[in-house]
Order: sequence, then C-alpha cells, then structure tokens
Amino acid sequence: MVFSSHIFLFLFLAAALGLYYLSPRSLKSTSLTLASFVFYGWWRPDFILLMVFSALVDWTAGAGIERARTKGTKGKGWLFLSLASNLGLLAYFKYANFGVESLNALIEGAGGKPITWAPVVLPVGISFYTFQTMSYTLDIYWGNVKRARNFMDYLCYVTMFPQLVAGPIVRYISVEDQLRNRQHTWSKFLQGVLVFQSGLAKKILFADLVAGVADGAFALPERTIVEAWVGIFAYSMQIYFDFSGYSDMAIGLGLMFGFRFPVNFDSPYRSQSITEFWRRWHISLSTWLRDYLYVPLGGNRKGELRTLINLAITMLLGGLWHGANWTFVAWGAYQGFWLIVERLAGKKALWATLPPLARIAVTFVVAMVGWVFFRAANLPAALSYLGSMFQFGGAGWSLRTLELRPLAAGALVAGFAVAFFAPNTQRLLRTLPMWWLPTLWIGFLIAILHLLFQHNVPFLYFQF
Repeated sequence: MVFSSHIFLFLFLAAALGLYYLSPRSLKSTSLTLASFVFYGWWRPDFILLMVFSALVDWTAGAGIERARTKGTKGKGWLFLSLASNLGLLAYFKYANFGVESLNALIEGAGGKPITWAPVVLPVGISFYTFQTMSYTLDIYWGNVKRARNFMDYLCYVTMFPQLVAGPIVRYISVEDQLRNRQHTWSKFLQGVLVFQSGLAKKILFADLVAGVADGAFALPERTIVEAWVGIFAYSMQIYFDFSGYSDMAIGLGLMFGFRFPVNFDSPYRSQSITEFWRRWHISLSTWLRDYLYVPLGGNRKGELRTLINLAITMLLGGLWHGANWTFVAWGAYQGFWLIVERLAGKKALWATLPPLARIAVTFVVAMVGWVFFRAANLPAALSYLGSMFQFGGAGWSLRTLELRPLAAGALVAGFAVAFFAPNTQRLLRTLPMWWLPTLWIGFLIAILHLLFQHNVPFLYFQF
C-alpha cells in the first residue's frame, strides 16, 4: 500500500485514525501496531513475520546488553547477535541476487557454468527498519539510551507505518519518550494534515508529472545533448519531490498520531558544496551513516589519510545501501570523491570563490551528474548517458525524439522554482503565511483529482 493510492487515502487512513483515537491511552500503541501490520501486509503478509522476527531479536539483544552491563561486562555477544541478524537479513534479501549475478558473470566470462539460483524477493522497507533496529541496540551498547521495557512499545516503533517502508530513519532515542507519553492536540493534528497535504502535492504534481520525461530520456538508444540534460534535470526534480514528498507525508502522518519525526530534507538543491548537500539531503540517512559507521571507523580522529579512507568507505557503503547494483556503488564512489576533494580543500568546494548563486548552480550540476549513476539500469547505460551529456560535437542541440508535453514542462519549471526559491515545508509551517494555505489546498485538491485519473505510482525509494 502506498500513500498516494485511493485505498490509503479514502479507506485505510480514516480507519486507522478512528481505531487509534477510539482506543484507550494504554492501547494506542497496540492499535497503531495493528494498523501498521495491515499496511505492510497488504502486499506480502508473510513478510510481517520477518519484520517481527527482526524486532524480537533486537529487543532481546538490547535487554541482554543491559543485563550484561549490570554484571560488569559490555554484552558484546548480544550486540554481535543484533548486528549479525540485521546484516544477515540485508545480505540475503537485498544482496544475494546481486552477488550471484556478479559471480555468474565472472564464471561465464571464464567459460564456466553459471550457478542456478532462484531469485530472492526483496521485502519492502527492509533497509529502513533494519537500520532503525540496529541503531537501537548500538545506542544501548554505547549507553545513549535504556532498553524498551514494553515490547509492544518497541514493536510500535519498528512497525510504525508512516515511516516504515521509505523513512525517514527514526532512531529509538528520538521517540523513546513519545512512545510512553505523547501529546495529542488539535494543533499537532492540523499541522500533520498540512504537512501531509504538502507532501502529496509534491509527489503527484511534480515528481509524477516529470517522471515520463526522465524515463523517456534514459530509454532513448541515442540522445542529443539537450535531451540528455533535460532528462537528468527531470530526474533530479523527480527524485527530490518524490522522496521529500514522501518524507513530508510520513512526518505529517506521525503528527496525526502524536509523534514528531526528524526533518529529512532541508532544501538540498540550494547547497553551495557537496558537503553541505549531504547535510541537507536525506538527513536521517546521512546522520545515521555518520554516527553508526563513519565515527566508529575512527571518523577524523586518526589522521588525515584515515579520515579520507573512512569517508570513502562510508559513501561506498551508503551507495550500496540504496540498491544491489554496481551503479549505486559508482554513485557512492562519486559522492565520496567530492567529499574527499572538499576535505582536502579545507572543507569547502573547489568553486567556493564564486558568487553564492554560481556556487549553488555548480553544486547542482555536480549532483545531477551523480544522479545519472543512480538512475541508469547498469554501468554501461550510465556511461553512455554521460557521453550524451558531455559530447559537444555533432550530437545536436534539439529535442529530437524526447517528448516534452506542456504539462510536464510546466511541472519542471514550477518544480525548479519551488526547489530553489520557495520556503521549505518546515519554514512554511512555522510562519504560516497567508498565501500558503489557499495555495496548498488548491494544489492538494488538484493532486487528488489527478490521482483519480492515473494508476498508482510507487515511490522511488520503495526499491531501496
């Protein structure tokens, strides 16, 4: 089930809210958990058991770590159980197909017989909920948080449907108190409605309308320079509004159920360096990678060379986290390269001497080039697309075969204006300017009407 679907908007959400608010305070977490089971199990009910298993292992490991600490030990065995379980699930369900396919390519290249393999089905959201549960046990091990005493509260945290399948990655420490004692007010609920409406409008009126332009450009066997740049610009708008729209909807739904989730986007395309970009883009993931991978590797505490190596490892694994494909490894390497370059340049971009608008423009172009690896089906396709973007001779400067309809062109222009010049959702929610509410409601109504005449379009990050 996805947020931008008829059954979610017109049936499930109303039923879930009704069940939740009719439940007594002591059963609200239970009712939200039951609603989350329905939401997640709508696609594959059997994968609910996998999620509950993961939650049970980590809840048990957290309790084991605390018991070990009372006996004067650190509980490393319990931590190992948690990490081995989570990483093992990710390795099998997300990377087994990739590993076998890569191995078969080497075997066939050497003239051997490939391994016979039944493809593994990837459970939706496994990358997100395993990272959440790992952060829980790691925080207990490091003494940052105490274990959850009530398993139902912890299960509610793991399965909470607003952020279950595509984030933001919510750490237990940030909602620990809210799980036990959260406030339900009309003000918070109405804030949630506004943020949800904003996210749905972003998703449908920007991301979905420009998706066809990006798909068309990447599907062309050959493309002109203009077609290549228009296509990757469209994809840059699509992935931003798709994922930031989902994050807004998740945060808005959280508010409706009394939770405040962390902000996941802070106008990233206005960044003036790639380092700044990663402080603004998918904030919950970048901070997770910093706190649970980069810092434990040594961070910047073991000399400059080790710092650069740690940056490279973090970004390579961050790229691989997004998907089981060499294109994501290449994307992670590309991002790591720019972070290392900026680190060597004194934590600033090579174009730091340019005027602010020029710095933003260059950073955006660098980010767009990286999105080619993120979108392409494989490395040869990515390299072919990059060749179209930078082949400045004989390729043509027109939209030769790429179809750019007026509605999609308008969404590209409007999306550009919103991404670069409009206040973001969090700032608008704080200030509530008079023009925003009627604009939002009109946009939301148009989005609902548009949704009635299109098939459901899954969120891009569902595949990760």
